Amino acid sequence: MTLTDYLINIALIALVILQIRGSRLDLKTALRPVILVAAAALYYLRGIPVAGNDVILYVVLGGIGLVLGVACAATTRVWRANDGHGYAKAGVIAAALWIIGIGSRLGFEEFWSHGGTHAIVSFSIAHDITSQNAWVAGLVLMALAEVIGRLVVLRIRAARTHETGEVLGAGRRQTVAA
Repeated sequence: MTLTDYLINIALIALVILQIRGSRLDLKTALRPVILVAAAALYYLRGIPVAGNDVILYVVLGGIGLVLGVACAATTRVWRANDGHGYAKAGVIAAALWIIGIGSRLGFEEFWSHGGTHAIVSFSIAHDITSQNAWVAGLVLMALAEVIGRLVVLRIRAARTHETGEVLGAGRRQTVAA
């Protein structure tokens, strides 16, 4: 793995810290993970093969990402504050699900880079997956589905919630202003 690979994964893991800290559900918090995954896609994707069972690989990996993202959002506390905005704060389960998604992709990349190539190639041949690019596209799609699934479910939950709570960061802002 290159330094860029590590930096991208560190940035994705850093999103967990922001989720645990909690934040207002605004445009910035919606776009941050989407932009990060889009940047990773631009960096990694060299084509999206559609021969053999490549599309099935995309559906499976995308489905796994979607399930992780929806589960992450479902286990995140969502409330509406008196400022009228929705807020979200991930707990241990939501953070663990996010880390499982990132960790599985990172683990696959480490396995590929450190001796697992033969096993992956054998699996790919046996299941008619056409190339390394198909795996890359599938893993990027998994990350994108995880991010979009979480984002959509959190926004729906925030729009429907009747739970109330405090404005996050209000105490910090008052302390700074004082």
